[in-house]
Amino acid sequence: MTTKPVAIFRHSPGEGAGYFATFLDAHRLPHVLIPIDAGASVPRDVDDFSGLCFMGGPMSVNDDLPWLAPSFALIRFAVARGVPVIGHCLGGQMMAKALGGSVSRNAVKELGWGRVEVTSPLAADWLGDIAAFDAFHWHGETFSLPPGATRLLKSAYCENQAFALGPHLAMQCHVEMTEAMIRDWNHVWAAEKAAPGPSVQTPEEMYPGMEARINAMRQVADRLYRRWIAGLKAE
Repeated sequence: MTTKPVAIFRHSPGEGAGYFATFLDAHRLPHVLIPIDAGASVPRDVDDFSGLCFMGGPMSVNDDLPWLAPSFALIRFAVARGVPVIGHCLGGQMMAKALGGSVSRNAVKELGWGRVEVTSPLAADWLGDIAAFDAFHWHGETFSLPPGATRLLKSAYCENQAFALGPHLAMQCHVEMTEAMIRDWNHVWAAEKAAPGPSVQTPEEMYPGMEARINAMRQVADRLYRRWIAGLKAE
C-alpha cells in the first residue's frame, strides 16, 4: 500500500500505541514513534508520513505546553493535505481543538469499561453493522464537534465519544488498550480522585472478564483501524 510510515505521537510514557501498533504490524505497515514526552520535536510537515496518530496523556489540550501549538498546526496541515489523522482520547481532543472545536470538562469522569453506542448511519462506513460495544474509558474532559464533523459514538456519560471528518477519526474512548496498559494505568487510579459510581470503576471492577472484554473491543478496533488505513497516503 505505502512505504511511508505512520507517525505515532506519544505524550506520556504509559500511553503508547498499544494495539494500534500491533494492528499496523499485522498489516505490514511501517510506523515510527515520536516520543513528545521524551523531548522529541513535532515535525513541521507531513511529507514523510502516510498518516498521523496521536495517543493519549494526562494533560489537557488547554494547558500551556510548548508542543501543543505545533501539534495543532500539524493536524491542520495534514487535513489540508488529505493525510489521515487518528486520535485516541487526548489525541482526539487535540484533533477537535485543532479543527475548530473546543475541549472542556465533562460532567463526570469516565474510568473503566462502559458502553458506547452508534449515533449516525454514517458510522456504518467505519463500524459496519456494529451498533454498540464496550469500550475502555479514562478521561475527565470532552470535545465538541469541529465544523463538518460527524458524531459517530456516544456514551451515557459523554455525548461525544467519536467523530469522523472525511478520512480522519477522533475518539474519546480507548480502543487501543492492552491488559498491561490497563494494569499500569491503575497504579495511578487514586490520583484521579474520582469516587466510584456509575461512570467510574475501581481497578477491582475492571479486571473480571478483562481478556474477553479486550478481545471483543479489538474486533471493533480492527474495523475502525481497517477503515482508517484505507486512506493512508501512498508514495
